Amino acid sequence: MAKPAKRPVRKTLKPAEQARIAELFARFEAQESDPRTELDYASPYELVVAVALSAQATDVSVNKATARLFPVAGTPQKMLALGEAGLKPFISSIGLYNMKARNVIRMAEILIGSHGGEVPLVREQLQALPGVGRKTASVVLNELRIEPAIAVDTHVFRVSHRLGLSNGKTPDKVEADLMAVVPEPYLTRAHHWLILHGRYTCVARRPKCEACLVADLCPSRHLFVGPVLPS
Repeated sequence: MAKPAKRPVRKTLKPAEQARIAELFARFEAQESDPRTELDYASPYELVVAVALSAQATDVSVNKATARLFPVAGTPQKMLALGEAGLKPFISSIGLYNMKARNVIRMAEILIGSHGGEVPLVREQLQALPGVGRKTASVVLNELRIEPAIAVDTHVFRVSHRLGLSNGKTPDKVEADLMAVVPEPYLTRAHHWLILHGRYTCVARRPKCEACLVADLCPSRHLFVGPVLPS
């Protein structure tokens, strides 16, 4: 049984800032009410493997690999039977595949030996699995709506700073800031909205401010778009 998630510590905001942030996420919700990971999976086990494989790799590259892998080894038992040597050809197109193959096989061993072949949906137990750190656990728990969690990748880090949601210098600090200011009804979905916004609109070099649904609420817009001249 999943362990109840701890309620995040909330930050007291000025009414205007609270309203701005609420409007940001209301617009994200209006555009996509149920955002999900772009990784393909059909079970909690496939999800945790896919997320572990996605470290320093693109979702597209992982999906190409798992489209061949999961029909063959979509359970810990089948993955263990495949073995490290058998797994590597499926994921050789993904970065760090040797280390990831070791972790995935060791993970299968632990899931079978200690968890009855099931993925434990408890943060501490998830993070104890090989290749599963805090970020991977957050993605899994959030995607499965077990725990309101925000995994801070490069997209989330960048967008959070540009939107004025955090000025943290580390992923952990940005995560803490987001958990403190994102309105509670949006916490289980904020992770995906911020990733998708950073991946497709608020991109690193030339953000697409002209196509941004929250541009008027963005304190960084002036850095990328010239001042509006009076008519």
